[in-house]
Amino acid sequence: QVQLVASGGGWVQPGGSLILSCAASGFRMVYYAIGWFRQATGKEREGVSCISMYALSTYFADSMKGRFTISRDNAKNTVYLQMNSLKPKDTAVYYCARSPGRFCSSDYDYWGQGTQVTVSS
Repeated sequence: QVQLVASGGGWVQPGGSLILSCAASGFRMVYYAIGWFRQATGKEREGVSCISMYALSTYFADSMKGRFTISRDNAKNTVYLQMNSLKPKDTAVYYCARSPGRFCSSDYDYWGQGTQVTVSS
């Protein structure tokens, strides 16, 4: 059974950092692209970042470039999203998802349950 579990969210002050984890079971994560998305209250879901198979390529939305990094630990079957210089507008529920392909795309077939990130003073 394919499952993705996102964790690591919480409350942080502006300028702070968080590391989100996306742990997979039921498949070998190394062979798939994994994406991170977020959805703020009252807003549409937006793409945050993506990492391809074997980390050959990565993608970041413009507002995250230079602040977020994405990485994967194939031995732990986990993808991480390091978020630095967090801003109140980063407040959202963050989701990870699996792409059926090896490279980042707009197609994702399995989603995690989401983890809440709140940035406020």
